[in-house]
Amino acid sequence: QVHLVESGGGLVQAGGSLRLSCAASGIISGINTMGWYRQAPGYQRDLVAIIASGGNTNYADSVKGRVTISRDSAQNTVYLQMNSLKPEDTAVYYCYAEVLRFAPGPTWSSNWGRGTQVTVSS
Repeated sequence: QVHLVESGGGLVQAGGSLRLSCAASGIISGINTMGWYRQAPGYQRDLVAIIASGGNTNYADSVKGRVTISRDSAQNTVYLQMNSLKPEDTAVYYCYAEVLRFAPGPTWSSNWGRGTQVTVSS
C-alpha cells in the first residue's frame, strides 16, 4: 500500500506562513500528479494546488498569489508554502498523489494522506 504522510501543519496567526510537506512511501514505480486539498467543517474537500511530474501547476483561485506548490520527485515529496494566511484557510489539508504501480500490469491509483490541521487565528 502507498502511504502519504503530511507534516508542517499547526496554528499560525493571520498573515503568517506555514510550509507543509508530504512524503510518499511504499511500492511506487512513478508518481504523476501530486497535490494538496483541504476540507473545512461544512465544506467539501477542495483543491488547493496540484503539480504534475513535468512541473506544471494549478492553484485554486482562493489561494493564488499566496501559496506555492513544489516537489522533489527523487524523494517523492511535495511541498506547499503558504504565506499571508487568512482565517479562511483554516482546514485539514490532505496530500494527494497519483501513483503508478505494477500489480502485475501498470495501475494508476489515487492516494490520500490522513491530513494535517492548519488553523489560522485572527
